[in-house]
Amino acid sequence: MQIKETANEGLKRAYTVTIPSKEIDERVGTEVKKIAPQVKMPGFRPGKVPANLVRKMHGEQLHAQTLNDMIRESVDKTMADNKLRPAMQPKVELGEGYEEGKDAEISLEVEVLPEIEAPDTDGLALERLTVPVTDKQVDEAVERIASNNKAYKDAAKTKKAGDGDQLIIDFVGSIDGVEFEGGKAENTPLVIGSGQFIPGFEEQLTGVKTGDKKTITVTFPEDYPAENLKGKDAQFDVTVQQVKTPTGTKIDDEFAKNLGLENLDKLKELLRGQLEQETAGLTRTQMKRQLLDSLAAGHDFAVPQGMVDAEFEQIWAQLQQEAAQSDDAEAMLKEMEDEKDDYRKIAERRVRLGLLLSEIGQKNGVEVNANEMNMLIQQAAQQYRAEDRERFVQYVQSEPMAAAQLRAPLYEDKVVDFLFDKAEITDREVTREELEAAIEAEETADEKPKKKAPAKKAAAKKAPAKKAAAKKDDEKKAPAKKAAAKKPAAKKEAEKAPAKKTAAKKPAGKKAPAKKAAAKK
Repeated sequence: MQIKETANEGLKRAYTVTIPSKEIDERVGTEVKKIAPQVKMPGFRPGKVPANLVRKMHGEQLHAQTLNDMIRESVDKTMADNKLRPAMQPKVELGEGYEEGKDAEISLEVEVLPEIEAPDTDGLALERLTVPVTDKQVDEAVERIASNNKAYKDAAKTKKAGDGDQLIIDFVGSIDGVEFEGGKAENTPLVIGSGQFIPGFEEQLTGVKTGDKKTITVTFPEDYPAENLKGKDAQFDVTVQQVKTPTGTKIDDEFAKNLGLENLDKLKELLRGQLEQETAGLTRTQMKRQLLDSLAAGHDFAVPQGMVDAEFEQIWAQLQQEAAQSDDAEAMLKEMEDEKDDYRKIAERRVRLGLLLSEIGQKNGVEVNANEMNMLIQQAAQQYRAEDRERFVQYVQSEPMAAAQLRAPLYEDKVVDFLFDKAEITDREVTREELEAAIEAEETADEKPKKKAPAKKAAAKKAPAKKAAAKKDDEKKAPAKKAAAKKPAAKKEAEKAPAKKTAAKKPAGKKAPAKKAAAKK
């Protein structure tokens, strides 16, 4: 086997590996001898089939498998001999025109990880902004729960429905006089002013009384989930069965018991814990951003462009998805294109931070142990169907790159925690608003595009309910309910966070690079 370096520029390396045909043939002969005792052929006793016949029957398959194995071994040897640390899966190709009996010429291209001098972690200083949870905040949380669990009582028949009142209605929807599937329901509750139905529906029911019948006209939005209803004018014949008014909810032990808790104190204790956990998460975010900003400011080294490309593609795909959900997708996409270079810089920063944290972790013995890794694999396997989970587990266990991708986010968090433990931390008590403002202010000017990204500009889009297109008779939702508005992912998370490799995907007959190369034969 001959290995020749053909390129060495920056972090890119290229090699030509030649495997002599004689070595390939000898390895195939060895494989023939291994399987010969198990080969059965009419006219021969088991194990007595001549080697030349075995080779004639299975030679092509054995040659392909042997060549794949030798290519993989040549790649491993090249990496080891040159002490290469690949940043990503190397590109391996078998030379065109290869055929059995000829030397196999392999081209190998790989980007390597940069040599990074891990920073001294001594003397690191961070400010931790803390938010105490007050009794007032807990009480407000209880009141919000009570508000969301309002009770209603029947109103007088002369009562005209207004904001906050609940209607119990029957309705039948039609377009051009023809009822459409899913547009009919009975005894459906609707709170006036809740924004529960598409625009125009609730407003036209303001002022109705118990027993009233009313025909209203609405226009389904252009982005309505049901294709046959998008942009269509529809009429709904509505019968008001009852107008109800809200009653005050008494906040006491009985109220807590109705929520499944022992008493009101237990409810408050639960809510306090949730609030404390939430603010602790914000505090960690603020501290982590301080830490990452400090690391980014002190280090500027070349990073593998393949890693940057992969990180950028993830950011870009997320932004495209969020832009598509905005009210003006075309404008958002154009704005993204104008800021594409800025997003690539964000991707490069994230990769650099990820490599830096990895180097710090290795230098200081931070690791993800076997139990933690097994838990990660099992959690990731749950995203697949039951029959595919075992295949996924086997794949991750056999593919180092897949395992590294799965391990990366937890490893990063453990390195960050290690640095927090080493840092000199000063606590300062602030309000939640001040903490959120501090997090926002930590977006440095050289990290974000000049304009706001679609992820932040796009208004949360109100989508009508899918009931009108529903095909199940037992679905009793109203014809035009709006789905909960989705919040776009904050772009600042993309800017601040180190690169996190995506969880390993389930292989679909995934083969090693060597096998792919041999397939070109």
